[in-house]
Amino acid sequence: QVPLSESWGGLVQPGGSLILSCSASGFPFSNYYISWFHQAPGKDREFVAGINWSGSKTDYADFVKGRFTISRDNAKNTVYLKMNSLKTEDTGIYICAGSITKTQRYNYWGQGTQVTVSS
Repeated sequence: QVPLSESWGGLVQPGGSLILSCSASGFPFSNYYISWFHQAPGKDREFVAGINWSGSKTDYADFVKGRFTISRDNAKNTVYLKMNSLKTEDTGIYICAGSITKTQRYNYWGQGTQVTVSS
């Protein structure tokens, strides 16, 4: 099993909503800060949202603030990303990643899942 595995993405119209999940295997998930990244075609990864080990603290990029919500369920080894009011520029690959703390390097990565926002 891969360390982190994202759920199916999909196709959604602008203004629509979608929820992604990231499930962990083989590492101490409940001790980790988990983040979501977005990567548009031909572009570098950009930080989207992050959540600390307990879920008590969250971080968001400016371009998703107020639209996206990150949450986690440690009993299920899963982090979620709820995406509302989707825009065409949100299109791309979404990847989850884990780090010991939000200030350290990520040492676990998911494979990524495709989200397409289009009319």
